[in-house]
Amino acid sequence: MLLVGGGQKTQAPVIQAMPAPAQIDTDEVLTASRELPMGQLIAETDLAWLVWPRSAVGAGMLRRTEVPNIVNDLKGSVSRAGFFAGEPIRREKLVKGPNAGFMSAILPAGSRAVAINIDSQGATTAGGFVLPNDRVDVLKTFRDEEGGKEAYVTQTLLTNVRVLAIGQNVQEKNGQPVVVGSNATLEADPRQAEILILAQRTGQLSLVLRSMLDSNSETPMPPEPPDTALTIVRFGNPVSAAKR
Repeated sequence: MLLVGGGQKTQAPVIQAMPAPAQIDTDEVLTASRELPMGQLIAETDLAWLVWPRSAVGAGMLRRTEVPNIVNDLKGSVSRAGFFAGEPIRREKLVKGPNAGFMSAILPAGSRAVAINIDSQGATTAGGFVLPNDRVDVLKTFRDEEGGKEAYVTQTLLTNVRVLAIGQNVQEKNGQPVVVGSNATLEADPRQAEILILAQRTGQLSLVLRSMLDSNSETPMPPEPPDTALTIVRFGNPVSAAKR
């Protein structure tokens, strides 16, 4: 009771306790303890368990309650793709074993890595702005001596091909906008690999940079040689022609 003016008694206000917050059901998920680049050899210190709401644990995440010893199993693996710090680790983005070489680890199943010679100053790689993981068209330029006149022919060999590496660089580092090297390594299927190797023996190959929006589109094969369209440059003037 409280006394107010005139000796009148009044009831003290009742303070109700706030209800305790609902307990969130959690689990621990294996994550990257730091940023891990593609091709990184995974050490134990690169992995960390983080508390995660159980309702937000997605398929493919590694839970401590299910695989408590997974860190020992993953040590020595090679990352097939980069991880951000705190990003959940997934088995399909790691490879481990005697054949887990640097380049073979990042190659999709059934694909081949084919290296081609390029100009180290960027003349055949869009001024040096072709970076690993970019998509390119592969063009071949060669001398055509048909008809006894000097002419150079440019032919599109492959379209929308993924670049695996420029020189020894397999990713853009420290925000470096330009990567230079004496060769480019491309992802190809077996038939595309044959086309690239043969074309390199008979002409100069160039990479034409494509938009990043093309990364998810299909990679069509070029038409067969009898139907292939050519661009012939005679004295600086391009002329389209059908290859015979």
